[in-house]
Amino acid sequence: MSKSAELAAIIRARAGNAPVKLGLILGSGLGHLAGAVDGVAIPYADLPGFPHVGVSGHNPNLVIGDLEGVRVAVFGAREHYYESGNPSAMRLPLETLKALGADHLIVTNAAGSLRPDIRPGDLMLLSDHINFSGLNPLIGEPTDARFVPMGDAHDPAIRAALKASAEAEGVALPEGVYAWYSGPSFETPAEIRAIRTLGGDAVGMSTVPEVILSRFLHLRVAAISTVTNMAAGLSDEKISHEHTKAMAPLGAAKLERVLRHYLRHLR
Repeated sequence: MSKSAELAAIIRARAGNAPVKLGLILGSGLGHLAGAVDGVAIPYADLPGFPHVGVSGHNPNLVIGDLEGVRVAVFGAREHYYESGNPSAMRLPLETLKALGADHLIVTNAAGSLRPDIRPGDLMLLSDHINFSGLNPLIGEPTDARFVPMGDAHDPAIRAALKASAEAEGVALPEGVYAWYSGPSFETPAEIRAIRTLGGDAVGMSTVPEVILSRFLHLRVAAISTVTNMAAGLSDEKISHEHTKAMAPLGAAKLERVLRHYLRHLR
């Protein structure tokens, strides 16, 4: 039995055998959404091989249960590359999600905006991404499955449904390109200028590894950023992790409305 199958068995023993429909990875400011799930919270520490998460503002529990009538698996935290230097840290959790029956994943994050029309407190739906870090979670994968096509990595049908949900809720949800920067230091103004030149609309320290891993595992995936700040050099804001945690809730309420509407109308 594979490690993910073993973990799925542990999870089913505690949360029931009903298959999961989708996974949700929560970024900064959305932790309360896990508490809205009618189900069971399992600490990552109880799931052998799940990542250690050491970022304040994140809650390392896997919550399995119903949200808006849909069976979900909510990851209250992710391990970022900058915590251990491992871009594949979320591989086992996503393999476990697949073993639980999920067919798609929605990823959320906090990000800095590079566009004057997307401000702190706004949301951005990822249309594509730039792997500015050059790292990849599939390095070391021995099979030819590692050669993952990424043309429609951010699933067009899920994106269309999320945009429809946002419109129904009266929430602006512009699309843009997200650039993954490894962190943990924030970007310099020169790096932000480089990212803008390359076509990036927002920048952050997560999400791209999970998108790559999802496509490798044949999970459909989409992602939404909550903008917490303007990127370095684009405003007089003093950027810090504390600032990110303080600003994330501004967009989180809007994001929760979009996600709940999406789940209510999921077919």
